[in-house]
Amino acid sequence: MPRNRRPVDRAEKRSEIVSAARSLFVDDGYEHTPMGRIATAAGVTTNTIYWYFGDKDELLVGVLDEIHTDALARFAALTGLSVNEQVLWVVEELEKYHRLVDTVHSRTSVSSCLDKWHNNFHSLWEQWIAAELRREEVGEAEIEPTTRMIVFVVEAMLTHPQDESSKRAIIDLLFRKVGV
Repeated sequence: MPRNRRPVDRAEKRSEIVSAARSLFVDDGYEHTPMGRIATAAGVTTNTIYWYFGDKDELLVGVLDEIHTDALARFAALTGLSVNEQVLWVVEELEKYHRLVDTVHSRTSVSSCLDKWHNNFHSLWEQWIAAELRREEVGEAEIEPTTRMIVFVVEAMLTHPQDESSKRAIIDLLFRKVGV
């Protein structure tokens, strides 16, 4: 029997599925996006998605990985800015994906793959914060609690959105208080 479509590379097909899921998860939310809709948007069957991802949470991890990779590439261009400006950028970036941030936080207790992803995400960003604090010569004994405090403030800002001037004032005050 002749083929109706050209063969598609596995990585390319996976990318198409992730791209479709990303768009739907961001626009409509994870909870309101059934796998059938993702399949339709990606031009595949629902079963095809399960050849690439064990379940919807694994697909969400694929989406999060793509979003994070894209954000890290843009973040690399900020190296000349102050740590305040970089953290403000991170807050604004995370706000774009507030629905997914909420979903990750609500699902870490029921999804081991999301819990692992979340822990790795925090670890990466906490290491960056700690490195910035060391560069600013914050005392070693203060690095871990200060890092956690910065993370808590960022997460609070995501839970309780602020206008631009309030975000800047909070971040600036936070870094003044920690001696940066």
